[in-house]
This record gives sequence, C-alpha cells and structure tokens, in this order.
Amino acid sequence: MTITKDNSIEEIVTKHPETMIVFMKHGLHCVGCHVAAFESIEQGAEAHGIDVDALVADLNKVVSSKKSS
Repeated sequence: MTITKDNSIEEIVTKHPETMIVFMKHGLHCVGCHVAAFESIEQGAEAHGIDVDALVADLNKVVSSKKSS
C-alpha cells in the first residue's frame, strides 16, 4: 500500500505504527487525537502549515524500509 495525502491519519498510524515518529518529526502531533480519525493527511498538514508532499514521502520511506527489513 502506498500512502497518499488522502489517507486518514488514523488509518496510517493504525496500520503502520512506525509512522508515528514521522508525523511527530514533521510537527503533526495530533496523531492520537479524535480528529485524526476523520482528517486526511493533507488536511492535518494544511492545518499545521506542514509540507504535505514531504510528509507523505517520508511516511512512504518508513513503511517501505520496514517491508524490506
């Protein structure tokens, strides 16, 4: 599965807990809040002034590196 900006934050954190650190490093600290269940990665990034493309790229790097391990 490739992560896109349209995925919900909760969906990604639930399927790939290792991504929590990536969200945190990018300044998206609401990964555990109730809004994360309904908010897409893009919506969360925009609300916090985060570069969504860089965030999604880093999320995919973490997920793909775990698969190859």
